[in-house]
Amino acid sequence: MARRGIQVRSLVRGGFFLLGLLVCWSAPLKALDYEGIKKAYYESYRLEREGRYARAREALRPVYETFPRAYTVNLRLGWLYYLEGRYRNAIEHYQIAAAAAPQAVEPLLGLSLPYLARKDWRRVEELMYRVLKIDYYNYYGNLRLARALREEKKYRQAEVVCRKMLTLYPTDVAFLTELALTLELSGCHKEALALFRDILILDPRNSVAKEYLSEKH
Repeated sequence: MARRGIQVRSLVRGGFFLLGLLVCWSAPLKALDYEGIKKAYYESYRLEREGRYARAREALRPVYETFPRAYTVNLRLGWLYYLEGRYRNAIEHYQIAAAAAPQAVEPLLGLSLPYLARKDWRRVEELMYRVLKIDYYNYYGNLRLARALREEKKYRQAEVVCRKMLTLYPTDVAFLTELALTLELSGCHKEALALFRDILILDPRNSVAKEYLSEKH
């Protein structure tokens, strides 16, 4: 364990931390050198900006074929498959990334995206609790957990999550909106109404608050 810590520090100092994640530390570079990896990623980013997600994936094929279990390439492939709407493939690559870095929260947050798109709230809840075990106050982990709990009609639990985060971010519109929706659904109509009015002060274009207030008046 100590030797790995020394290895990690030397990689960071040498500017190769990302490459270390990409090649899983001990994997040989084989025929694909640093410049080849960099070129593949740059091309992938360019194609993503153009909305050409399948081509962006193809640009990473040499990297993936050389390092099929590496963290970084699987994390990116998960993202690109998600953008394409190919959720089963996205899940597969995010799971590989999560296995490669068990203490990382970003693959778990990424993994939640296809489940959010599928409205699989139970799975989102499970994943976000895993995130919170690693990082209790993780912003997106708590926000997605609150939504999943609300969608599952676990209103009291959703409210607790929102209020916990609002102690840290009192004017955060996303958590205020989530809390207002939760309160409305749980029957606390007056408090929800007051919150939606406050939200419009902070965010005059908030579509959720506008729709709610237009229905009430």
